[in-house]
Amino acid sequence: MKNLFYHPISKEISNSGYLILYTLIAIVYLVGLSIPLMENDSAQHAVMAMRMYLNHDYIHLLKGNEDYLDKPHMHFWLSAFSFKLLGLSPVSYRIPALLFTIAGAFAAHHLTADLYSKKYAHYGALIFLTSQTIILANHDVRTDTEMTGAVILSIWMLHRWLTTNKIWAIIVGAFFMGIAFSCKGLLGIIVIGLCLLSYLIYTNNWQKLLNPRLLLGVLVFALTISPVLYSYYQQFDLHPEKIINGKDHISGIKFILFKQSFERYNGERLGNQISDPSFYLHTILWVFLPWSLLFYVGIVSRIKQLFKTKFCNKSIDLLTLGGIILTVTIISLSDSKLPHYLNSLIPVMAVFTAGFIIQLTKEQKTRNLKKLLTVQYIIVGILTLIVFILLFGTFRFQNTWIIIVLITLLVLLLITVFSASTINAKIITMSVLLSCLINWGLNAHFYPNLLEYESGIKIAKLISNNDSINHLPIYNTDFGEKERRWSLDFYLQKNIPYITEKGLAKINSPILIATNYKEELLQETKEHNLETEVLDSIADYRITVLRLDFLNPKTRSSSLKHTYLVKIQPHLIE
Repeated sequence: MKNLFYHPISKEISNSGYLILYTLIAIVYLVGLSIPLMENDSAQHAVMAMRMYLNHDYIHLLKGNEDYLDKPHMHFWLSAFSFKLLGLSPVSYRIPALLFTIAGAFAAHHLTADLYSKKYAHYGALIFLTSQTIILANHDVRTDTEMTGAVILSIWMLHRWLTTNKIWAIIVGAFFMGIAFSCKGLLGIIVIGLCLLSYLIYTNNWQKLLNPRLLLGVLVFALTISPVLYSYYQQFDLHPEKIINGKDHISGIKFILFKQSFERYNGERLGNQISDPSFYLHTILWVFLPWSLLFYVGIVSRIKQLFKTKFCNKSIDLLTLGGIILTVTIISLSDSKLPHYLNSLIPVMAVFTAGFIIQLTKEQKTRNLKKLLTVQYIIVGILTLIVFILLFGTFRFQNTWIIIVLITLLVLLLITVFSASTINAKIITMSVLLSCLINWGLNAHFYPNLLEYESGIKIAKLISNNDSINHLPIYNTDFGEKERRWSLDFYLQKNIPYITEKGLAKINSPILIATNYKEELLQETKEHNLETEVLDSIADYRITVLRLDFLNPKTRSSSLKHTYLVKIQPHLIE
């Protein structure tokens, strides 16, 4: 067992060892496919794609019944196409994201080979696949996931073009740049551009910008984004009467090409203004686990080397280092900051971190590697303790197989710690196994139990399984504050409309309403002389904001709200 992952002579990770690691990672990702949809963004995006599929309308982006002017179409098209092939389910919604993540790992592998070493190229892919935010992004799926894969595919291909001048490389690179733009706008383009700009500056390879083949890349990019531009033109530019955020004469093309990114950068669209310029520096600590401390050590080490050699050490890879520093600096100056804005940078960070470990290995800097190994020992100890406290202290295990797999992964991790291997191989293997241990527990046990407190899913099951009410129309309330449970829409496979106080007064047949505001609803129905029947009360919690009182089973009940399923009908005249 002690040579399970390592070659008996070289003590490096063997081919069978890589196969085992990729298999364990695949199991973690596959388990994550079946987790129920999580509110808000993931469930909302799934419903938007569902509407496209059900209505056969792939031009108009709608959030509920309102025009959606924010993120472009690609993510929704991919999910709707997956629904068409595989049917409506959380699994089919997540399939495109998973495929782009696999493609991104493939690109990270090859970019690591191109920049650092073919022998250790798997390091880049393994670090990318086991980064905490990437695993999370494959079940809490948003537009960032496909964009992330497209970004690293584009960087790999365009770097290949810069170094080989192969025409197919610029065509493929420009195509995936267009896909990245079509997923979320300019953010992906900024990451790609800053990485390549850093490379050109450091290598003084400016003549590539005068290469006529660059025009071919521009043409491919323009053709790739043209379906999105056409859709925006149809939905907004041809309808100047539409009022979006209080304004009319909205140009969808102008918005996605220019205004979207500037509005987000200034914090105008989300209202989540964060002035802390160090936000992303400490956010990396958790989104890039278990590699974050190695990443920071690598960044500091490479910056010191650059200044020590007066920027003349061409063995230092500036494509990743420069791209990371410039991107983090720019987004840190933004007034709008969210953790998943880092996602498209994660594969670049993975390649950089892999390269840092590879260079220390090739330069035989054993002392430095031992320090990194000590850091990872500490990370393994702390995170293993935290995850076991979280898993066993929050929700009761219903399936012993989950515990068996969890203990097996822990045993493999301990075997790795005490096995004879090269230091670099141990760092990689141990960290990958730690990520698998954590995310097996989260995906197989924690998240499924957590989502039991997402009321939309339970209401959908309640209605679907009850023949006496499953034919009744259902509404969300709009009594001053709009309520929305996107998971309810998805699991009922319909777009649930709002009902206002005036609309409530006009009902002439039974309806259903799901609401957290039971008392307000009952007051309204009393004023309009309507019969009401509270069919059920479902425990509800905003699971994206976890607090200790909820995680503690003894105090959980006091932290819960309740969603009520109410049947309303006019008074029967006898």
